[in-house]
Amino acid sequence: MKLKTVVGVLLTAIMLFPVYWMVNVSLTRDTDMRADPPHLFPLHGTLEGYRAVLDQQLPYLINSLMIGVGTVVLTVALSAPAGFALAKLRPRGGGWLSFVLLVAQMIPSIIMAMGFYAIYLRLGVLNSTAGLILADSTIAVPFGVLIFTAFMSGIPDELTAAATVDGAGPLRTFWSVILPVSRNAVVTVSLFAFLWAWSDFVFATTLDGGGTQQPITLGIYHYIGNNNQQWNAIMATAVVASIPATLLLIVAQRYVAAGVTAGAVKD
Repeated sequence: MKLKTVVGVLLTAIMLFPVYWMVNVSLTRDTDMRADPPHLFPLHGTLEGYRAVLDQQLPYLINSLMIGVGTVVLTVALSAPAGFALAKLRPRGGGWLSFVLLVAQMIPSIIMAMGFYAIYLRLGVLNSTAGLILADSTIAVPFGVLIFTAFMSGIPDELTAAATVDGAGPLRTFWSVILPVSRNAVVTVSLFAFLWAWSDFVFATTLDGGGTQQPITLGIYHYIGNNNQQWNAIMATAVVASIPATLLLIVAQRYVAAGVTAGAVKD
């Protein structure tokens, strides 16, 4: 048992070392950056990189936050009713629709990005926040529908039957009965939708490469190109960009575990 613990700790340390090194470099002075051997700890730490983040990268962070929240709202608004319909209303062709949604997740993002580019160019919505929200949602919605369908399939039909007896229609049943007990699925879908939008680079560089509402992924990309010697600022940007996703994962991990495994085991 002790050997397994030691091995587990070592493997965890190896996997987390790049994260530690990112934090270490973000606190290292420019003059110490090329030290040989490199410093394992920031002996003469500095916050210059984080000051540069606040001065230059804050607008990108705000844009990413807006895109992430918008993607979450649109994804849940579309996938939750669709999952309810497939799970409880059981329309004809529902199985085929689930298969199509599964196949849709296998389409490479770059192919979808080129299709969006042609459409957005005609509609005049290139380089816009709304365009990125819609594009990012196309990745999250199929996943959300599958998660909601699996979760809502496990909700007893007696709940919907009781709502029907009380005179509730499908919409009222979904809103007042099914959705409140689907909290784990809502949190799971919202988390993954936000993470996909937050870390997106393909859609951002294709659909908003020349706009003024660019996300943090493009901010880091441009920053590396323009300041390839200021690695403490680059790493500080990466650290700050990782904080929202890390906090969300920590807060929502127990809901995510329940939401992802929902429907995996049938009584």
